[in-house]
Amino acid sequence: MVQAGDYPTHEMCRLLGLSRSAYYRWRGYPESKRQEEDKRLLEAIREIHRFARETYGSPRMKAELHGRGHRCGRNRVARIMRENDIMAKTTARFRGLTKSGRKQPPAPNLLDRKFQVTAPNRVWVSDITYVPTAEGFLYLAVVLDLFSRRVVGWGMSSRLSPELVGTALQQALARRDTTPGLLHHSDQDILYSCGFYQRLLADHGIECSMSRKGNCYDNAVAESFFGSLKNELVAFERFASRDQAALKLFDWIEVFYNGMRRHSTLDYQSPVDYEKQIQ
Repeated sequence: MVQAGDYPTHEMCRLLGLSRSAYYRWRGYPESKRQEEDKRLLEAIREIHRFARETYGSPRMKAELHGRGHRCGRNRVARIMRENDIMAKTTARFRGLTKSGRKQPPAPNLLDRKFQVTAPNRVWVSDITYVPTAEGFLYLAVVLDLFSRRVVGWGMSSRLSPELVGTALQQALARRDTTPGLLHHSDQDILYSCGFYQRLLADHGIECSMSRKGNCYDNAVAESFFGSLKNELVAFERFASRDQAALKLFDWIEVFYNGMRRHSTLDYQSPVDYEKQIQ
């Protein structure tokens, strides 16, 4: 017969799928100060889990707790989350978007994977993806400011066209002040190399840079953004229509990603908060 003192309490709780606080309550032991603090942290973690749309693992959770005045270490946060089955949404793999057609010779790779930028409106990166719906694909084009990873322009359409990427760029131009020497980086997609888009860049004095052929790492920031979008939203939704998908995408981009979601590259601040530091 196993005796209570034969094995460490934490090991027995792990094997039985119990938290230590539940075990101590069952034994009738008074809660320690640390257990009381864990209960308060658990309440805060559950609230943040809902606030962050179930997308935060322990690093972002710790940053959000600190931002709300809770002082705790990442290991403690990870333990509380693990003991209470609180976890970030499981990621999924998606196929990339491949486009074909005749195109102009590509621009040189002027960005050359220099993803650390010291001020806004120095480098913008762009890319295109698709979102499946019951009506067919909804295509999404975005422009991100490399300094803050903020989405400064986006366009959505039921088809791939120069107008799709043009809408995203024109929105960015309307929202931001372009500075001399602004660099625009994309892959070698026909929509970015077409005459319409290249004239739009030239008319605003924006220099063009393109990834090397077939090298997704040259545009890694845009690829990472789409990975987050798909793994935190698209993988868990079934859109009945393109309009429904468009509303969800708008909310995720403008409300959640830009304004709320803590970004590991930005010292766990949101893009909007990160930009406020320089104002």
